[in-house]
Amino acid sequence: MKLKMQKNTVLYIIAAVILLLGAYGLFSFRLDLTEEKRYTLSESSQEVLKSVDKPLMVEIYLEGDFPASFRQLQNETRFMLEEFRKINPKIDYKFIDPIKTKISQDTLMAMGLQPSVLPDMKDGEIRQIVMFPYAVLKYETYGSSIPLIVNQAGLDPVEQLSKSIEGLEYSLISNIKDITRNSRKNVGILINQDELRPEEFQGFMQMALQNYNAGPIIPESGTELTVADVPRLKQMDALVIAKPRKPFTDGEKVVLDQYIMNGGKTLWMMDAVNAEMDTLYRSKKIMAYPIETNMNDFFFNYGVRINPGLVKDMKKSALLRIVSGEVAGNPQYSSFLWPYFPLGIAERNNPITKNINPVKFEFPTAIDTLGRPGIKTEVLFESSERTFVKPVPNYVSLSEIVSADSVAAFEKPSTPKIFAVSLQGKFTSAYANRIESRSYPGFRKQSSENKMIVISDGDVGRNQVLKGKPLPLGEDLLTKQSYGNGQFLSNALDFLLDDANLMELRNRNIEARLLDRQRIDYDKSYWQWVNLLLPLVVIGSLGALFFWFRKRRFS
Repeated sequence: MKLKMQKNTVLYIIAAVILLLGAYGLFSFRLDLTEEKRYTLSESSQEVLKSVDKPLMVEIYLEGDFPASFRQLQNETRFMLEEFRKINPKIDYKFIDPIKTKISQDTLMAMGLQPSVLPDMKDGEIRQIVMFPYAVLKYETYGSSIPLIVNQAGLDPVEQLSKSIEGLEYSLISNIKDITRNSRKNVGILINQDELRPEEFQGFMQMALQNYNAGPIIPESGTELTVADVPRLKQMDALVIAKPRKPFTDGEKVVLDQYIMNGGKTLWMMDAVNAEMDTLYRSKKIMAYPIETNMNDFFFNYGVRINPGLVKDMKKSALLRIVSGEVAGNPQYSSFLWPYFPLGIAERNNPITKNINPVKFEFPTAIDTLGRPGIKTEVLFESSERTFVKPVPNYVSLSEIVSADSVAAFEKPSTPKIFAVSLQGKFTSAYANRIESRSYPGFRKQSSENKMIVISDGDVGRNQVLKGKPLPLGEDLLTKQSYGNGQFLSNALDFLLDDANLMELRNRNIEARLLDRQRIDYDKSYWQWVNLLLPLVVIGSLGALFFWFRKRRFS
């Protein structure tokens, strides 16, 4: 009996010690029972966090007096950063209230933080709250700012908050990976085929330089790519070809083919038709005609065909601002839908296009996907069902913004036209069984797992220029619209160069399980009484049961 009491005492002591250690937070255990595993970090995220070998501080400017809806974003951010710290103690964080700490808005904006002005109801009055919902990473001598709110047009506040929480892990992990890695990947910009001018491509370059080393690839011969350029190309992890207008020679196509066979990623922005808005503004009417780049057989090998013929989308199009009249000598401007500028709206669950603003295409043509064994083809953007193709050569006139096309063309929906596709898999060389393979040293017939993106519009990566200064990519000077071209191409590069599979985090869906506000108002009094009386009834019942049990045992 005495031995049994000693064993019980030891067990009680062990249990007390375990409870005490747990109370002090020396160990924890948790099960994620949510369907979408919203509280479980992905394996790729954990690998990135474990690779941080020096102190990393994350400052969150999401503290203070702000709308209650943002408390959920604050709590989710705090929880995620706590998980980061558990995986790697070198990662620390703190929440900052810029008003209490008296940090000026100029200082915050100089750090890359843009203010958000939000309406809030308090004491029956609507007030304006200025917030800076950003996270700032500090690692050694480097710094990086991360917006915590998804900036996507057309979202209501609840949906915007939900999408912001969905993208939280990707935003934090991808930026931690960028700021802590020892070396950057190289992106080459091909300069030889009358591509976009430097001032027209500056927006893309600024975007690419945030995460990669980017620079021009100019052929040594000065005329075309040759075998002499192969060593330089091998240093490039990805190659960007933006709006080439000079035909590629057969020798250049072999060099590019072997660049792909050796693992090089490629981003193609191709025009199949020559039509420019600058000329159209001046002359009011232009002749659109096909451009011969000599690349049809090249893309056909990968299961892609870019068709000549302008796509006119009568349902999803960007605005065009033109002079519609004159009052007292002052020109009057009006905005009209311009069917030759269709908008790419993300309607597919693809990490490249998810949660971005509509992408503006200018005079795009249609892409046919033919399918090839071992290659996975995914459509990134396509037109609406109210679309038709205008064959070229043909005239394009500004009057088409106001003149209705024949009603018969829209009596029944047409097939949407594809503007951009991604290709992934093992590519086979177009020259595997041709004589050109004999003259190329170290010729490869097939690549390992590789990626490619083809866009049927060369202007998707072109920024507008104001007085010699480039505007941000996607910003429209006349209509003041901000399109998602920059984010789309940034995601495209991340997709091509993602070796940690972080892009899959952009596809994470977190269901917002919201309460029924109408039912809450209707049943409010009932649940208030239940919450008030039920605990008293339970405690009283337990007390009566304990008293009855004690009386029965000792009577």
